[in-house]
Amino acid sequence: MKTTLDLPDDLLIAAKALAAQRKTTLKAMVEHALRREIAPQEKLAPDSPYEVGPFGILSLKKRTDGPTAEQIQHLIAHQHDEEDARIISIAKGNA
Repeated sequence: MKTTLDLPDDLLIAAKALAAQRKTTLKAMVEHALRREIAPQEKLAPDSPYEVGPFGILSLKKRTDGPTAEQIQHLIAHQHDEEDARIISIAKGNA
């Protein structure tokens, strides 16, 4: 099917130059770019770290399995408890 695209001059010039460097045609480049833009959502594996955003742009999935703020605060507050208990035990001669 034929269609007409109205492109800015600078974009058309850059695209034609790139097509020549790649030894391909402008038509092939446009087709490839459109297929690439349409395909990501169809090709992503369920366990992929990427997701397709609202405009079809790939981005990293937001992680929800990380620690909560409360868990991090608990770890910070108690990070030396085990080591402190071991030092006290050694000091008391219970090594």
